[in-house]
Amino acid sequence: MELKGLRYDYIAVHIARGDHKKEPYATLSSDTLVPLLEVDGVTLSQSMAIIEYLDEKYPTPALLPADSPGRARVRALAQSIACEIHPINNLRILKYLVKELKVGDDAKNAWYQHWCREGLEAFERQLAQGLASTFCHGDVPTLADCCLVPQIFNAQRFNVNFDGLPRTMAAYEACMALPAFQKAQPSSCPDFEP
Repeated sequence: MELKGLRYDYIAVHIARGDHKKEPYATLSSDTLVPLLEVDGVTLSQSMAIIEYLDEKYPTPALLPADSPGRARVRALAQSIACEIHPINNLRILKYLVKELKVGDDAKNAWYQHWCREGLEAFERQLAQGLASTFCHGDVPTLADCCLVPQIFNAQRFNVNFDGLPRTMAAYEACMALPAFQKAQPSSCPDFEP
């Protein structure tokens, strides 16, 4: 939304406390997951669906390239994060490891670091198959960059090793040099807790 220059109301939902499973949020979100977007009488969940909806409704700046091969590549990069890395490392999985499987914090963190690092290595290989670029694909941020940045923020919290990921980290740094990404980072959110 920051990249598109859209105005929005930010409503915090504290997932560590479980607020996403309580009213009033649980009534709005049938899957009780975040994020959730309410716009034009439509309620949307799932980051990828929300981003693509916004890109279709507000096509400038475009988050997908104009050419079919480029769009497919950007979607593949985005899905590598959204479908391969994030699901096994999100908060509900980490809580299940601790509460139900009685995994200690060190083992939980090792789980996160292993799967995140493995996914980022695959992402780096995908980036290396394309032409050198400022962002994940080309010289403007794309859907892939919108997925990469929050994953790197989470990985930093869990002390994931970023050595040997030059293109991944260069794309992340290029994003973080832009005001839109700076405004959307966790520490800029009204409900940020260090």
